[in-house]
Amino acid sequence: MADTRSPIEQRRIVNTAIPGPRSLELNARRLASVAGGVSVQLPAFIERAQGSILLDADGNQLIDLGSGIAVTGVGHSHPKVAEAIAAQAYDFTHTCAMVTPYEEYVAVCEELNKLTPGSFEKHSMLVNSGAEALENAVKIARLATGRQAIVVFENAYHGRTNLTMALTAKNNPYKDHFGPFAPEIYRVAMSYPYRDGLSGDEAAARAISQIEILVGASNVAAVLIEPIQGEGGFIVPAEGFLKQITQWCAANGSLFIADEVQSGFCRTGKWFASEYEDIAPDIITTAKGIAAGMPLAGVTGRAELMDAVHPGGLGGTYGGNPVAAASALASINVMRDENLNAKALVIEEILTTRLAKLGTDLECVGDIRGRGAMIAVELVKPGEGKEPDAALAKAIVAECALEGVVTLSTGTYGNVLRFLPALTIEEDLLNEGFDVVEAAARKLGA
Repeated sequence: MADTRSPIEQRRIVNTAIPGPRSLELNARRLASVAGGVSVQLPAFIERAQGSILLDADGNQLIDLGSGIAVTGVGHSHPKVAEAIAAQAYDFTHTCAMVTPYEEYVAVCEELNKLTPGSFEKHSMLVNSGAEALENAVKIARLATGRQAIVVFENAYHGRTNLTMALTAKNNPYKDHFGPFAPEIYRVAMSYPYRDGLSGDEAAARAISQIEILVGASNVAAVLIEPIQGEGGFIVPAEGFLKQITQWCAANGSLFIADEVQSGFCRTGKWFASEYEDIAPDIITTAKGIAAGMPLAGVTGRAELMDAVHPGGLGGTYGGNPVAAASALASINVMRDENLNAKALVIEEILTTRLAKLGTDLECVGDIRGRGAMIAVELVKPGEGKEPDAALAKAIVAECALEGVVTLSTGTYGNVLRFLPALTIEEDLLNEGFDVVEAAARKLGA
């Protein structure tokens, strides 16, 4: 069934204060009915979205530079994705893949096996979220190696379940008062070039020394890392760091697990960020951009590892839901057909060029980093070295919202602005959105 409504023009329109009166009414209902622990950054209630525009309940059209936290990489409501979702919903919405299987589940696994790094034979499984994917990756690694210890890194974010809270570094808001957490999780130093000044080899040597002293090489089931850290602040490790860690894993019988939940599916200008260092993870987890907003995630790994688990040891009622799987297949086809890896690199050029110009004028710009359409700027207090300025990041996000642009802050210190536009965003719209960001930064950060 085709959508007969008028398309949303890809331009910013601010008709009311943001949030407007209708959104405020809806937010009052939210406050009266939704658990307080579920926070909202901007209570502008969305009624429709297309491409890179969010249409709110008051008729405002917001430029979305966050893509639902790197989820709608192909843009909101891409016609080919929407058609695939509708067609599958008419066929059937659920059987449970563990009861009676269906082709869509198999087809997504085939795509994951083909697209993820590594020329070895791979097998995959599907679940609902990135956190669930990480839980299963750890289960598989522990069973396959017969070891228990999992090594993770400073600044890491891997989810909010009990196990993934243990894997995640930052306490507040993700872990505070939610313990006790799962055991046998060990944290070591991450390569953070802006703050540690170390080369990749130096940072890897430091991390490996900590692993061997604190954990013991023979106890490590897996080393788990985001090739580009997401919630930690879009930290890109120094060149060679990841390669050295993978080589240590191979030499010591440990598995290398790449968490590509945020960095996968063309987000960085390659299908997966691991490709930049020519590494092939033993296990890789995916979610977010895989299915354009439908709940789907995957675990892909060497076939012998994935098959080491006994029948029934993996799965879940909703894992690989057929509607979500259909959305993923359509999204992957859009990524190929529209060459979204190339478009991500165009976005990188636009954003880094404009941020570099901003950095020459404002002392608060400490570091500009990222790859593809996963770009960030770390904000610091002028005249105070590299002292993080979380208040400035929060103020810029709020100022942009008032002007109809959705941006996101992040980082261990809360002082990083991150940009995750749809890979399909029009260049004029991207520049217009960044005009607002730049104006806010100049107003508040001077």
